[in-house]
Amino acid sequence: MPHSPDRLGHKRYAPLLEGMQEELSVAARWVAKTGARVLVLFEGRDTSGKTGVIHALSEKLNPRQVRTVALDKPTPAEQGQWYFQRYVAHLPSPGEIVLFDRSWYNRAGIEAVMGYAEPAHVNGFLAAAPVFERLLVDDGILVFKYWLCCDQAEQEKRFAARRDDPFKRWKLSSVDLAARHHYSDYTRARETMLAATHSPHAPWTLVDFNDQRRGRLTLIRNLLDRLPDTRITEQTIDLPALHHAPHREQFGTIQPLPPFSAPHDDDD
Repeated sequence: MPHSPDRLGHKRYAPLLEGMQEELSVAARWVAKTGARVLVLFEGRDTSGKTGVIHALSEKLNPRQVRTVALDKPTPAEQGQWYFQRYVAHLPSPGEIVLFDRSWYNRAGIEAVMGYAEPAHVNGFLAAAPVFERLLVDDGILVFKYWLCCDQAEQEKRFAARRDDPFKRWKLSSVDLAARHHYSDYTRARETMLAATHSPHAPWTLVDFNDQRRGRLTLIRNLLDRLPDTRITEQTIDLPALHHAPHREQFGTIQPLPPFSAPHDDDD
């Protein structure tokens, strides 16, 4: 299906993303060198584009430094814990960047709309979240909260794409199907959440993700601009010449697999 002329095509998108990914690499080295702790929350409706932007942001970075956290529904033991407890275990250590694909804001979103949490628990969360985030910020964690916006018509197209694509079908759950009938309810829950938890120390940033490529670039640009000055003196890495001819790999008595041979294509 051809893209809308207003949508950002791949040929324009790819070099712009690559440039930002280079900046992200510099920022990640700054995080490692200074011991900074960076926490980024990605929230939004189903299909809004959270997984895609997290991949774009992290794909060129060291996976041992950058962690994505996408928690499943709480276990019976976790349901009896302090609500924030299971999230605390995943907060960044010095030198780490942690990306939450949904976070503690589940309570103000899906749990509130679908009735998984009592209204008293939701209201208690809305009062506690700014206090919890104040503790994180006061301890030196850099906290960024993003809400990815998506119109219902666009959401429906993405649901259909998930249904029709065998590689995306795993993303389409029974909860997602039920959520299709609660678009307005999610809007009201979001507005209540924003009013209660948009604070000077941990503000929300809303990003239009109807065009996912444009949305990724907008979000990543905003994140880079809000980080402290991440310029550092790069260490020069020298590779001295070998004092002998390069060795060939030895396989011993076990033979390796033959190289993959692509099927012949007469059109090449």
